[in-house]
Amino acid sequence: MDLTILYRGPLASCDYDCPYCPFAKRRDSPSQLTADRAALERFAHWAAAQQEDRLSLLFTPWGEGLVRSWYRHTLAELSRLPHVRRVAIQTNLSCRTNWLDEADLDTIALWCTFHPGQTPYDRFLTKCRDLAARGVRHSVGVVGLPEHLEHARRLRADLPSHVYLWVNAAEGRTYTDAEADRWTALDPLFPFSRHPHRSAGLPCRTGESVISVDGEGTVRRCHFVRSELGNLYDGSYRRALRPRSCPLAVCDCHIGYVHLEALPLYDVFAGGVLERIPAALPSHHA
Repeated sequence: MDLTILYRGPLASCDYDCPYCPFAKRRDSPSQLTADRAALERFAHWAAAQQEDRLSLLFTPWGEGLVRSWYRHTLAELSRLPHVRRVAIQTNLSCRTNWLDEADLDTIALWCTFHPGQTPYDRFLTKCRDLAARGVRHSVGVVGLPEHLEHARRLRADLPSHVYLWVNAAEGRTYTDAEADRWTALDPLFPFSRHPHRSAGLPCRTGESVISVDGEGTVRRCHFVRSELGNLYDGSYRRALRPRSCPLAVCDCHIGYVHLEALPLYDVFAGGVLERIPAALPSHHA
């Protein structure tokens, strides 16, 4: 089967401390880091063995994964497996990039977020230009807070034209039409992020061709629905895969609503759903 997996292990430490981040961060102890590494290696071993399936893998850690050697090593290894169609990770891009020398650039991809106030602009831009020079598939984005607007405009002007700049609506924030227009000028797809999507009862690919997995191997349909479908490692999840409608009232996160069948986003992002790269780059007029 073709299966998309969102993996989120126990790692929760980050080298940034963004005030708008919805994730409760902690300092991971050595034992917690050891457990995260073991969980990731177990998942990678499982993925390597699924040679009869076609896998697309997105890593969505609570913290920053790529500052940890085991994430860099695992992503590079997974990218070289012939049955892995895509392996991507959400990252603040603070890590070094030479690990990508070991990755298959046809398979690896990065979903990069710029966090003003956490890293110098020029340092982040240099990393982005390095990715472009290496030929690494990546998207770049910001959270749509007023104080980020000028940074986003500067990024759009400085990034290569083929790199998609996305804007996430800030959690819990309501945008006036004038505010939304300013963000849409940078990211023509911002209207998809502006409002939470009514999802109750609507068909969604999660639980059928898309699943979420934690460090214990517990399988859920997505990160936002807590009911369990089984376990990855004993294969019990497989019997539970079937078409499902969403049990929640709304879906307000891109990694969730991108899978709603009522939205056109599988066509918009064809070939780049996991790393948030549109099939055709939308024109912007910042």
